[in-house]
Amino acid sequence: MKKPSTPLYEIAHARTGDKGSRSNISVIAYQAKDFAILQRELTTEKVKAHFGFRSPTAVKRYDLPHLMALNFVIDDLLDGGVNLSLNLDSHGKSLSYWLLAMKIEVD
Repeated sequence: MKKPSTPLYEIAHARTGDKGSRSNISVIAYQAKDFAILQRELTTEKVKAHFGFRSPTAVKRYDLPHLMALNFVIDDLLDGGVNLSLNLDSHGKSLSYWLLAMKIEVD
């Protein structure tokens, strides 16, 4: 039986940072019981595919269990960064909202 899916924002919130063309997105569970869902559902492969329209070259995930958080470092997501990008959101702050819209399977 398939598990029900829901947008990630139902169980977590996120923060975004940047350095050059690299984006750093932290996803933090609202409740400790949901951290295991984040670990299971937010693989580097799924996150890279979710941002596929931006052609990231690499995604690295850091697990922070004491904070109930996952931190993703995503390379080449910001079109060169603040000084080079012509994007309206050159810092990539809206990218956390794009990740939070990702559908995940919940228990």
